[in-house]
Amino acid sequence: MERDLKKRSNKFAHSCVKLALSLQKGTLEWHVQKQLIRACTSVAANYRAANLGQTKRGFISKLSIVIEEADECIFWIEFLEEENLLRKGAYEEVLAEARELTSIFVASRRTAQRSLDRLSEAEKNES
Repeated sequence: MERDLKKRSNKFAHSCVKLALSLQKGTLEWHVQKQLIRACTSVAANYRAANLGQTKRGFISKLSIVIEEADECIFWIEFLEEENLLRKGAYEEVLAEARELTSIFVASRRTAQRSLDRLSEAEKNES
């Protein structure tokens, strides 16, 4: 699963970058382009970093960043849609993937947190 999500988050970043680069030239488009590129590449980079975490707490912390950045991608794509800066058919797939990845990362963080809580409880009971 970890390997699939690494590939998937990387592919998502590439798709998002292509979407951002397809925007027309303009002040608003330029601003959103930079924000979207920063957020989507952060999803992939921080997910990789999360899996290098040496502790469960480190993993959870990095995953929280991944969730925030994925949700920010959703915001910017929806913003572009609301401003009519995207043509139909250009963004629906990327937006759906951003939402799905966000849900997966939230569930993964929840699972990791429960595991950490159980471990902490077990350690308390041993002392």
